[in-house]
Amino acid sequence: MAAAGPESGGSSSSSSGGLTGAPGANSLKKSLEMAGSSGHSSQTIKKGHRGVDSTGETTYKKTTSSALKGAIQLGITHTVGSLSTKPERDVLMQDFYVVESIFFPSEGSNLTPAHHYNDFRFKTYAPVAFRYFRELFGIRPDDYLCSLCSEPLIELSNSGASGSIFYVSSDDEFIIKTVQHKEAEFLQKLLPGYYMNLNQNPRTLLPKFYGLYCVQAGGKNIRIVVMNNLLPRSVRMHQKYDLKGSTYKRRASQKEREKVFPTYKDLDFMQDTQDGLFLDADMYSALCKTLQRDCLVLQSFKIMDYSLLVAIHNLDQAQRERAVVDGSSHADTRRPPPQKALYSTAMESIQGEARRGGTVETDDQMGGIPSRNAKGERLLLYIGIIDVLQSYRFMKKLEHSWKALVHDGDTVSVHRPSFYAERFQRFMCNMVFKKIPLKPSPSKKSRSGVAAPRRLGQSGAPSQTQATCDTKAQVTTEAEVEPGSQLGRPDLLPQTPPVDEANSDSAATTLSTSSLGSRGYNSPANSASLGPSMPDQPSGLTEQFEDLPETEISF
Repeated sequence: MAAAGPESGGSSSSSSGGLTGAPGANSLKKSLEMAGSSGHSSQTIKKGHRGVDSTGETTYKKTTSSALKGAIQLGITHTVGSLSTKPERDVLMQDFYVVESIFFPSEGSNLTPAHHYNDFRFKTYAPVAFRYFRELFGIRPDDYLCSLCSEPLIELSNSGASGSIFYVSSDDEFIIKTVQHKEAEFLQKLLPGYYMNLNQNPRTLLPKFYGLYCVQAGGKNIRIVVMNNLLPRSVRMHQKYDLKGSTYKRRASQKEREKVFPTYKDLDFMQDTQDGLFLDADMYSALCKTLQRDCLVLQSFKIMDYSLLVAIHNLDQAQRERAVVDGSSHADTRRPPPQKALYSTAMESIQGEARRGGTVETDDQMGGIPSRNAKGERLLLYIGIIDVLQSYRFMKKLEHSWKALVHDGDTVSVHRPSFYAERFQRFMCNMVFKKIPLKPSPSKKSRSGVAAPRRLGQSGAPSQTQATCDTKAQVTTEAEVEPGSQLGRPDLLPQTPPVDEANSDSAATTLSTSSLGSRGYNSPANSASLGPSMPDQPSGLTEQFEDLPETEISF
């Protein structure tokens, strides 16, 4: 166990065990400084442990945000520095359960610097294991320290539903989030399995955890986790969705909608983006495979109630907005700074070697996944799986049972992990993300275009063969509209005089091309000859995309 109280000159200790409760009676004599008067009287707004005092400063468990940020930076600076003196070695099982503790008196000690905050204790969980995780993602110790401790942390105004506080590093590299005791305890138990999963597959949409810490002050434990940042602040997000694949109470509240940057939910997405977000075939396949693999991992850990965060940057809308502001319609040449961590952007998370020399260059896409909406507008998607520290234990089972009594049990967000994972994948890959509808190949278009002049008679009028072909195409198109009709049924075609073999081949070609132009690849005959159909595409989307210029659809 960690030392119960500090020594006069400061102390550092290490323990091997789980997360502990509040420190002992002699652990701390003073809390971190508070702006304004102490006690609940200074609290004007409170959400969970997060509040705002009378001066307008954010507090967490009665500790001001400025004091908390300073304690975090002092603690991380010390723990990373001390870890660099330890030799590199393989990660052992006991490394996942080690807890190191260091006391920071305000007057300083032989191990810690003096500071203007009140005394606090800083704990580091599994330091050797998290060092390995950072190395796996290419994060060097000096880069880690430079990102988190060289400049003041930036507090994000949009807090989580649980009342968590979010900080982002000045270089947009890392997110620091306060977590509850149960979530931190659950993450510590997950570390061995998390270690195995990252070894097998570092490309994942799951959160990348880089550190787990705890600040103890005034009898309170403030636990924080350091993760990868999904949303670069230098890129304006036009929409943001928190998607679970459920519909029960999955609509943003009126209070949420009034925010500057609201987070919408499943029902909002289904209403705003009925046709979904369109990706090219390779990107769609890579994304769905990554989701399937990640859901399998979460299911094995008995995790549920996670979400897919989808932030959308509309390139065309951003260009129009710049044109209104400065009268210029030139493309935005600004780019977010390159991230130090490997596999940290959305593109890197879903693509393997395809990202080099593939259809899309990641450097030109600012780390987002290129996409289109039903209007053909160019989009960049920033996505990641969030809120993974929810275990399907007794309380969650009880919550699902209660909600199932008052609503359809299959539509609520809390559900058993296997069902939740299956519903999550189905919603994402069928409703949210879709393949761009295929278009007829240029070769078939050219063949149909040159076939007509060959059938012209000497007087310039269409020949009997061409008229027959047009008749066949027209009748077949009408037959396709009728339920149960199939292309090529002789009882639906008019009786025509026999033609020679050459004309028959031309007629078949003209017929096939005409039906492709009217219905795309969704007819049964085309499905048989061109491969399996795409049932997840809504009817009529092919016609919408065909009306757009060809360059507006291809990447």
